[in-house]
Order: sequence, then structure tokens, then C-alpha cells
Amino acid sequence: MRLSLKRLGQLLAQRGHAIDPKTVRRLLHKLKYSLKANRKRFTGPPHPDRDRQFRYIAHQKRRFLKAGRPVISVDTKKKELIGNFQQDGQTWCHEADEVNAYDFLSDAEGRATPYGIYLVQHDRGYVYVGESADTPEFAVDAIVSWWKSHGRRRFPDATKLLILADSGGSNGCRPRMWKRQLQERLADAFNLEVTVCHYPRGGSKWNPIEHRLFSFISINWAGKPLRSWLILLGYIQDTRTETGLQVKAVLLRGNYERGLKVTDHEMRKLRLRRHKTCPSWNYTIRPRQGVSGAAKG
Repeated sequence: MRLSLKRLGQLLAQRGHAIDPKTVRRLLHKLKYSLKANRKRFTGPPHPDRDRQFRYIAHQKRRFLKAGRPVISVDTKKKELIGNFQQDGQTWCHEADEVNAYDFLSDAEGRATPYGIYLVQHDRGYVYVGESADTPEFAVDAIVSWWKSHGRRRFPDATKLLILADSGGSNGCRPRMWKRQLQERLADAFNLEVTVCHYPRGGSKWNPIEHRLFSFISINWAGKPLRSWLILLGYIQDTRTETGLQVKAVLLRGNYERGLKVTDHEMRKLRLRRHKTCPSWNYTIRPRQGVSGAAKG
């Protein structure tokens, strides 16, 4: 039961202290009480290898950056309804936009799934907006599209790629389909050695993409209804920072099916090597000789 000022007065009256709500408020303020909301702070018991993994990720980043190899941070941003819907935040204007009273998917033009790729050494963001489910196939399609259009142009001699990802979601450490897609669509297709390091549970806010890309996109469209796909893409591409961040946005069409399974036999075919340090979070997928994946064009 929420203890409102009126309810607190009633409880005090039951104990022989007749008092009105205004006096209750004054006494509470005098005692340094005030209305407060919950704070999201506790992430559960820390994993025993948490600090070890953070140190290992830092080591891998330094090693790749020193060698001039690409380092990308990836994640899926919160899904957004496309239509005349309320957007959190405020914006300068003469009159507030009037939007739908309810956020019903049936009233939306669609639901956008923005998958972000942040290129650490060049402060560049790339967001591939899907129209379907957030699946490992979608995540790898976004990375492959980035590599074909931007990655290999910036790093024409690269043979190795480091991916920093959260431990959950479509690019988490558990989904087998994520690993199989990386093998077939990225490593085999482009003869690229792919190393993946996952942040431990509760550590996603340290993933560079969160504070170097997604936070600024959210600020840029704060309080602005995303009434069409073009408007959403425009707000993403218009995102800039004083430190030089630039962002590109692409609509990634296609329908992605959930729940696709990868058998034990298929997993054994992958050329996947787990690292000695935190092997469930760190692994390298090497290209298979004589295996051709996606087209290289």
C-alpha cells in the first residue's frame, strides 16, 4: 500500500494523533523525507571472473589497435514503433506535438530494430535498421553489410577483426546460430579471422557502443515522434558530437525467423577456438579452407 499523506494522517489518527495532510508533509520535510523513485543499481551477484574479463577485453583492444586491425563494438538498440507515437524526452518548440494516446503495434507502420556497429579507432557509427525480429542472422547480416560497404575499404589489408559484444541477446555468448553465421557469412566468405569478446552480465554499459553511439542517438531524437522510416533514419544520420562522431544509417530489409537451431554436428564443423581466459566469453573463429560462404562482391 502506498503511504500517501492522507493515509499517513489516518494511521496517526488511529494511534490518537489527529493531524491533517499538510502538517504531515511539513513534518516529513523537517525529518528530511521526500518522494523518491527506485534506482536501478544492483546487477546481481558479480561473476567471479568479471574483473578478469574486463582486463582481458582491454588487453585484446590494445593488441588489435596497436596492430592497426579493426575493432568494432556491436549491440541492438531498443526497438522503436514507427508512427505518431510519443517519444521520451523534450525538445524546443512552440507547441508540443500531438501523438497517439496509446502505443499499439497495430497502429504502427512497423517496428524498427536498430543494430549498431561502432568503429572504435575512428569514432564512426553505423546503424542497420531491421523491420523484423532481432536474431543472430540479422546481427551477422548487419556486420557483413558493414564489412562489405565500409570495413574492408577502411582496412583493405585486414585479416583479423575484433568484435566486442554483450553476453546476451542476438549476439550473445550462448546462441549457436550467432557463431555459425559468423563462420559462414564472415570468416569463410571474406577469409577473415574473427575474435569475439563478450562483456560479462551487467557490464553492457561499458560496451563502447552504449556511451559512444546509442546515447547520442537517443538525445538527437528525444521528444520527436518517429513518424516514418525516413525520419528515423534521418535522426540517426544527423547524430553528431563535438568529438567528431559521424553516423550512417541503412534500412536492412528482410524477414528473420526466430528459433532456428544448430545441431551438435553443425557446431563441430565450425573452426572455433575458445581462449584459455574465460573461454565461454572469448573465442576466435578462423576461416575454413575450401569453404565458400556469402558472395564477396
